[in-house]
Amino acid sequence: MLIENEFTVSTPPEVLWATLLDVEKIAPCMPGAELTEVVDDTNWKGKLNAKFGPVAMSFAGSVTMESRDDEAHRVVLKAKGMEAKGKGAANATVTSWLEAGEGDQTTVKMQADITLTGAAAQLSRGLLPEISKHLTQQFADCLQETMAAEGAPASAAAEGAPTAPGEAPAAVPAAAPAARPAAAKPVGGFKLGLIAIWGLIKNFFRKLFGGGKPKTPA
Repeated sequence: MLIENEFTVSTPPEVLWATLLDVEKIAPCMPGAELTEVVDDTNWKGKLNAKFGPVAMSFAGSVTMESRDDEAHRVVLKAKGMEAKGKGAANATVTSWLEAGEGDQTTVKMQADITLTGAAAQLSRGLLPEISKHLTQQFADCLQETMAAEGAPASAAAEGAPTAPGEAPAAVPAAAPAARPAAAKPVGGFKLGLIAIWGLIKNFFRKLFGGGKPKTPA
């Protein structure tokens, strides 16, 4: 199954690229994910907990960076995991790249080729893309908070404010550590099902009325 997603953040491509490659920094933004081991610069191990209606699963697996193009801001990741209770397995090849927009806007585009087996495969082809879109938006919101927390302007003293001849330089106050954004919480169970079903309803009405947006029920 091929799933495509994208999101835009207010950060220059070079800055965003460096952040996305810092797996330990962005791991808390991944809904339901936990980084358990950094093997080296291109290999990681982790866990993923998910609940889709009556199906609750916990995967343990690994992620490998297969290729990286710093000039094109493009990376290919290979992920594989086994369900802890033997309910199935998941394998994915995820290709991501950045596209610069107006000003400091940068769009992250992703293509994920996913193979599910066992209980995980019970998710229909219609529901999984809608779930993926919602979780991607959660990740994007958390990532934007991370970038904003690290973008605080320097103080006047830190910027090198001049001092009078013979006067000792003013003490530079220590920068307060950037507040770490709260990790994005996984969406599961009944709420996740409603999100997916509502996405399908919207797509149905768009097709029925030639692309018009359905009205949100009161």
